[in-house]
Amino acid sequence: MDIKREQEFIGFIEENQNIIYKICFLYSDETQSHEDLFQEVVINLWNAWPRFRGECKVQTWVYRIALNTCVSFLRKKSSRPSHVPLAANIELVAEESGIAMVRELYRMINTLDKIEKAIVLLYIEERSHDEIAQIIGISRSNVAVKLFRIKEKLKLMSKND
Repeated sequence: MDIKREQEFIGFIEENQNIIYKICFLYSDETQSHEDLFQEVVINLWNAWPRFRGECKVQTWVYRIALNTCVSFLRKKSSRPSHVPLAANIELVAEESGIAMVRELYRMINTLDKIEKAIVLLYIEERSHDEIAQIIGISRSNVAVKLFRIKEKLKLMSKND
């Protein structure tokens, strides 16, 4: 193995670990599953690392691989929950910051389907419609439509609570 390549990859993972953790927490239901999922994403990134051509932003590429890995991981599980609870860490951050609304928003996001979750996560991360389209694999106009519908769905949920 090339030591330089390994060091570059380790630095790359350290720079992007927050993205990977967010996606893993959103798509898993327990600590062990978070860790397994994180490891799967890192393995898939390592395998794809030599083929990254730089045709998109590195973060876009990381999101795409992480989301695809998480969705595939969920498909492999024989029993899936209808919605995935957020990690305790996110709730603690929300409480410590005094932002109860953040916790409620994430609770509502967890009721969305996996594609809607991915889209809203990227939107919250302030990704452009073009980036979201590239990561998810849908058209830019479809992103706009889905975001509008997701926002309406979340508004309705907040009114019902």
